[in-house]
Amino acid sequence: MLIDTLTRLLTFIALLLAQVLVFNHIHLFGCATILLYVYLVVMFPRNYPRWAILLWSFAMGLSVDVFSNTPGMAAASLTLVGFIQPYLLELFIPREAPENMRSAMATLGVTKFLLLATILVFVNCLLFFSIEAFTLFHWQQWLLNIGGSTLLTLTLLMAIEKVRK
Repeated sequence: MLIDTLTRLLTFIALLLAQVLVFNHIHLFGCATILLYVYLVVMFPRNYPRWAILLWSFAMGLSVDVFSNTPGMAAASLTLVGFIQPYLLELFIPREAPENMRSAMATLGVTKFLLLATILVFVNCLLFFSIEAFTLFHWQQWLLNIGGSTLLTLTLLMAIEKVRK
């Protein structure tokens, strides 16, 4: 348990530093930003305590908010993603799978992992940019932000999973 917590803490710090120092400064075509910190929530294994998932999600979102000057946007969106992750993961894992099965491309398969990650990243981007816009006056830009950020984040997330494999 201690090794798992330390590994998760190091992943937390690495993703936070990557997001704050690198990815927050990359805006492709003025609309697509990589929100890689959602990968922390995607990686939670089956039967991980739900209160712990929510706590890790909120802490990561709050940390990103503090360093990115986005008051509450990342915390709200990532906490929602942390709330729905265990339920979505149960849809993609076979019933006879081990109790502590990790959510990874190697264990779920490429298709199931990609679908799970797509749903979680899309929900995160949808809520994040909806809070940011807080209006549908410029709905084309809102859709571009959601679509571009989802695609970029998924591309980088799948590349990381391929390397971890």
